[in-house]
Amino acid sequence: MLRYLKGTICHGLSLTRSASTTLSAFSDSDRAGNPYDRMSTTAYILFLGGNVVSWASRKQCSVARSSTEAEYRAVAATAAELSWVQQLLRELHTSLPAPLTVYCDNMGATYLYANLVFHSRMKHIAIDFHFVRDHVSKGLLRVSHVSTTYQLADALTKPLPRQRFTLIRSKIGVSDGSTILRGRIRVKE
Repeated sequence: MLRYLKGTICHGLSLTRSASTTLSAFSDSDRAGNPYDRMSTTAYILFLGGNVVSWASRKQCSVARSSTEAEYRAVAATAAELSWVQQLLRELHTSLPAPLTVYCDNMGATYLYANLVFHSRMKHIAIDFHFVRDHVSKGLLRVSHVSTTYQLADALTKPLPRQRFTLIRSKIGVSDGSTILRGRIRVKE
């Protein structure tokens, strides 16, 4: 980890002017990714227009019994963060087009949010389900499927091959800023 940090000391987020005020997020989890306690990791990345404005990667509080359950919890955490950012933007007098979109790569979780029937096998995650389902039914949030190929939150939940990690890192907007950070440093001849 220290080698990576030393090698990317000049990396930073690139922010660009965007006409879009769309607020969207990529949500992901790894099921039982921790080999010691089998807890899953939840991660999300929020975009305002084309710029990243918030991201997180956290260990879930309890063991998920299925990948759908782990993804459910990740979508619920993402929806809570989207609501907070939306409220912050309202206070700054910025209106957002509705609904907000969460991209999730688990077909089961995406389907269950769209399906009005609550399955008895999912009762143990009822609070997360109802939180997100309430936002979906009010038209404030849309949970959409995204292929794992385009899942940007993968970089925050699992180890990836270097090429895939570098591609996701660039799509998020992290770039090497060493050329602009040098400022007025004069090179000795």
